[in-house]
Amino acid sequence: MKFISTRGGEKVTGAQAIVQGLAKNGGLFVPEKFPKITSEEMDAMAEMTYPQRAAFVLGKYLADDLGADYLLESCEKAYSTFTGNDPAPLVKIDKGLYILELFHGPTCAFKDMALTVLPYLLKKSCEVTGIDDEILILAATSGDTGKAALEGFRDVKGTKVAVFYPDEGVAKMQRLQMCIQDGNNVFVAAVKGNFDDCQRAVKNLFASEEFNVKLAEKKTRLSSANSINFGRLAPQIAYYFSAYLDMTTSGKIEMGDEVDFVVPTGNFGDILAGWYAKQMGLPVRKLVCASNRNKVLADFFEKGVYDVKRNFFRTMSPSMDILVSSNLERLLFEISGRNGKLTAQRMKQLAENKEYSITEEEKAVLDKEFFGGFASEDDTIEAMYETFEEYGYAMDTHTGVALAVHAQYRKSLEKEGEKEDEVPSVVLSTANPYKFPQDVLYALSGNDVKDSFKGIKRLNLLTAMKPPKSLLDLRYRPLRFKTVVDNDLSKMAAEILKFADGHIVPVPDAD
Repeated sequence: MKFISTRGGEKVTGAQAIVQGLAKNGGLFVPEKFPKITSEEMDAMAEMTYPQRAAFVLGKYLADDLGADYLLESCEKAYSTFTGNDPAPLVKIDKGLYILELFHGPTCAFKDMALTVLPYLLKKSCEVTGIDDEILILAATSGDTGKAALEGFRDVKGTKVAVFYPDEGVAKMQRLQMCIQDGNNVFVAAVKGNFDDCQRAVKNLFASEEFNVKLAEKKTRLSSANSINFGRLAPQIAYYFSAYLDMTTSGKIEMGDEVDFVVPTGNFGDILAGWYAKQMGLPVRKLVCASNRNKVLADFFEKGVYDVKRNFFRTMSPSMDILVSSNLERLLFEISGRNGKLTAQRMKQLAENKEYSITEEEKAVLDKEFFGGFASEDDTIEAMYETFEEYGYAMDTHTGVALAVHAQYRKSLEKEGEKEDEVPSVVLSTANPYKFPQDVLYALSGNDVKDSFKGIKRLNLLTAMKPPKSLLDLRYRPLRFKTVVDNDLSKMAAEILKFADGHIVPVPDAD
């Protein structure tokens, strides 16, 4: 299996794509063609454990380079760190409505589904490509990727991990998770800006020849833990297949029946993994793209214009507070007929003019595959409250956005005369409610508390859900990382170069 850049020109192996993270021309790597999973293979997967299913899906892309046995061993090790017997359990809420819980990993967010596996993929990819330089993982985060990358790569030999997050753009629990991080190969800094500023800077550092030459002098090279890296994206495809197979094996649907997936969306990686699953043969009817007030994606699906000339809002679903959704580039490449030149042109328009548009033919393709909607803060709170009130199920704020948009989607089907529609919906739940205790508590009870840990205590009393120990322990951990940098590329680069030189912030003593 070879991989090509969305902006044309480059063709590499899977191992090379994982090590590089980003193509040299700034594009994202995509498979040269989509492998198929046959009905016979689906039947076989139905009998597999989650790690076996994940390894099988990964093998379709990476077995040639990394080996099927290695992929299985890696997935079994990665998912052994999750709580419970199933890393991605499917919970029935109502007739035809299911929640896919993706937050049972070490950092209580769906990013663990991929970032526990990525270190194994990267390690083997370096071996296969003969690279013995130190790999510096550079990540921008809107909250969850940062902690999952730090934890996944903590003290992994031959790697360092540096994370930039928006200073006022993550939840308190997310900030604490990152800023107390252990490990002798980690660095965390806040940026005076939003997530888009962080992501733009990271991409510019990848593209900077001068910066990469300086790293090369230190026998170091960059790679990515963001979903721009195909090695981060690929493990996410697996849970779409696994959810579907769980529904068939439990008799909820027949093999071959269609399913809708509803995905809270920021950087477009999670929902793109679902689209990839569909290209591989999964019977997906619609992918529902759920946005918060930063509704650039909802507007794009409605109008066919991607326009970031708009106000940026900080919301109760901070991991979705994004205007420039990087992974959309991969979808643009596909709907344009894999036209790398046109995709590069559109990305240039976005950088220079802050917008681009697609053709009517391309929009018709999107209309067939996707439904885009957005939820206000009030919509989100109402969806969370009603679900808890009626079914006793508590969810985080991002899942609340998804459920609110799911209601819009079902209404749109009724308008189209589909009142008896029986296609089930699977809503992806991306974080443990205790990562956002104050907002979840407020949504469920109207109780407004200022302290996150009081919020956890009261949410526990209200829901009887057990808080994760890893989040409770944050209260007693001293902050290790306190660096705040200006939204300035040269200053961010200087911090990374200092880190690459071996400057490690010491772990403070606990009181």
